[in-house]
Amino acid sequence: MADTGGWSTIESDEGVFTSLIETLGVRDVQFEELISLDADTIRSLGPVYGVIFLFKWTREAAGARQEAPLDGSYDTSATDNSNLFFAAQTIQNACGTQAILSIILNQDHPPTPLPAISLGTELSSFKDFTTGFPPELRGEALSNSEAIRSAHNTFARASPFADETARPQDEENAADVYHFIAYTPVNGTLYELDGLQPHPISHGACDLASFPETVSEVLQRRIARYPPEETHFNLMAVVRDPRIAAREIGDAETLAREERKRAAWAWENTLRRWNFVGFIGEMMKGVVAGKEKAAPDGRAYEEWVEAAKKETRKKLEMRR
Repeated sequence: MADTGGWSTIESDEGVFTSLIETLGVRDVQFEELISLDADTIRSLGPVYGVIFLFKWTREAAGARQEAPLDGSYDTSATDNSNLFFAAQTIQNACGTQAILSIILNQDHPPTPLPAISLGTELSSFKDFTTGFPPELRGEALSNSEAIRSAHNTFARASPFADETARPQDEENAADVYHFIAYTPVNGTLYELDGLQPHPISHGACDLASFPETVSEVLQRRIARYPPEETHFNLMAVVRDPRIAAREIGDAETLAREERKRAAWAWENTLRRWNFVGFIGEMMKGVVAGKEKAAPDGRAYEEWVEAAKKETRKKLEMRR
């Protein structure tokens, strides 16, 4: 469902996020889903620009806009440094793209040996335009960016049954609400960048070498705030496109694997955009027309319907 600002929800998926930033002009960067929080898993991906964390949002676990965060400390002067991009979240459904940009826009001048992310014309212009803006104004600029919103909405799932007039659920009665935040090292400090917080949250000194251990410890403490049965978390790392290193060292096997992965992502993204309801409707019309043509008196059609009902009942009994 699109909200009043025209932003649709997008899926937390490595192929979606990678294609999204490429649509915006970023090159040589890829997202990789992490299935483990240990530092060795993060380190195995090579130099990492940052990680994006998806979790079920609750006021208690998130520590929403308290005087002090539940972990780390507010860095109230961080946004005075034009090298740190931090935007307040001012619109619904944009937190995924906002978390992505919180890493991408902060890693165009990373410490060596990590190569700088080439932002492309669109994002470079956006960052230059918002330099010096306070977080609230940066959030408004992001929400009102037609180019970023269009790229974001390109990866929304097609939903012909969405009610565009429906109002979002109020906070007290909402079911499961999920939120994206970013962790990335900037100027020798690990920052948690959450647009629902008033300031960037500092988690102490952190460089490229110590990032896997530091961010792993921070994430484990955050997950520990939830009850043991809560498992709805997703973590993605922002890394250098592995095809670059594969070409440089002549690793044909890795290159072929990564190319197959990219082809699968492209196919999945195409399916996400396509609305199959019309196709299914036309297919059903064709099947019914064929049954009616086979027996004009309608007997074959009725037999076909009854057989389908029996098969459905059989499957339901088996499930029970």
